[in-house]
Amino acid sequence: MPLLPPGVAIAHPEHLYIGGAWVPAHSGRLIELISPDTENVVARVAEADDADMDAAVAAARHAFDHGPWARTGPAQRIAAFRRMIDQLEPRVPELARAWTAQMGGLASFAGAMHAGSVLALKQIAGFAESFAFVEQRPSMAAACALVVHEPVGVVAAIAPWNAPFGIMANKVAYALLTGCTVIMKPSPETPLEAYLIAEAAEAAGIPPGVINLVPAHRAASDHLVCNPGVDKVSFTGSTLAGQRIATVCAGRMARCTLELGGKSAAILRDDFAIADAARLLTGTITMMSGQVCAMLSRVIVPRARHDELAGAIAAQMRNVRIGHSDDPATQLGPLAMKRQLARVESYIEQGRASADLVTGGGRPAHLNWGYFIEPTLFANVDNTSAIAQEEIFGPVLCLIPADDEDHAVRIANDSTYGLNGSVLTHDADAAWRIGRRIRTGGFGQNGLRMDFGLPFGGFKQSGIGREGGPEGLHPYLEMKTMLLDAVPTSW
Repeated sequence: MPLLPPGVAIAHPEHLYIGGAWVPAHSGRLIELISPDTENVVARVAEADDADMDAAVAAARHAFDHGPWARTGPAQRIAAFRRMIDQLEPRVPELARAWTAQMGGLASFAGAMHAGSVLALKQIAGFAESFAFVEQRPSMAAACALVVHEPVGVVAAIAPWNAPFGIMANKVAYALLTGCTVIMKPSPETPLEAYLIAEAAEAAGIPPGVINLVPAHRAASDHLVCNPGVDKVSFTGSTLAGQRIATVCAGRMARCTLELGGKSAAILRDDFAIADAARLLTGTITMMSGQVCAMLSRVIVPRARHDELAGAIAAQMRNVRIGHSDDPATQLGPLAMKRQLARVESYIEQGRASADLVTGGGRPAHLNWGYFIEPTLFANVDNTSAIAQEEIFGPVLCLIPADDEDHAVRIANDSTYGLNGSVLTHDADAAWRIGRRIRTGGFGQNGLRMDFGLPFGGFKQSGIGREGGPEGLHPYLEMKTMLLDAVPTSW
């Protein structure tokens, strides 16, 4: 019998989904999924190799070049996608259990998170309904000028392990609604959600080859990106991997959307109370165990308030309840995997040598198994240090003193990243003024604020392009200008 987490009913976990069929992996190998709570195997799925990647690209290529999907009208595509949503909606509890089992996301948050992700799919379908896939424009060169938005082609959708359903489902949504075919390559740590998406597509009657599923490790994933049959790569993950993908895509002028890392700063102003800031910042850095690309992991504080804020955050962190992800009382669960724990511990050791460790820094004494780490605060951090410049992806907060507002803005911008930012203030005019000076793709007043119904992405090494909102349709489309002698009878 296949091994799956309790309450997750996937029909063919030991197969891949290629060309509309569930097929065994060429390698015959399985990927074992490890619980970050217990370090036990909780599921096994098929592992794709290079041959499987080529088969998936061939299926997607044939479906795009010769199948009906790209030539199906937008209304029909939207209707089919809404049937997929109807299949996914009742499976939100399964999605939630899969997330908790695979990456240690808190069960107390998992249901609402995944219900929200399904609602976001409905919103994306609405964006497609109001999108003008054909526009008539005035022209001096022809009686009828049409700007046509056509699908970019075969899309490799590569999603990370921290929010595997929402991120992969959004990529699939934009690809399908624009008429593309898609190859889902989930993280090898969290592939179960992509299986549920594939099952929903199959049940909704999406044509063969339009959606394909190939879980794999890094080498086979790179082979997929290098396949010349892939017209576009949509990737969410590390900046290092994004740089590799950008290089490969540039070699053949393939399109890519890259949502990469971040080292986002929150600037504290004098009008925001220390106690409120401590609660907000502690609650933020412990969310999803700090494993959020847009996480506010640097706090830039007026020098005169630095020590008071450090003490207040430390007091909050010491009261955080650390425990297993399925315990409703848990506030901070485990890191997602062993290598992530090792990464966070390595940065904590570097931080000890360059800053003041105020609290945390070790594994909780009451948890002998699992990938747990205490919420950790460093104070008097030099913004040029590794813990201030590099993405840690864990519950580690850096406190950086600043002399004044201009200095704070310079510190915030002194980063290779530019994904997100915030200012803690009750003055909306100040928030607007400061936000316009920060070089990031997103900015919020008073905390980590994101709305995936709006464009999301970053400046600098935080990525290329935007996902979310109606603007999320554009990266999956090519524009064609048509100059005709008369208006066609039908569009």
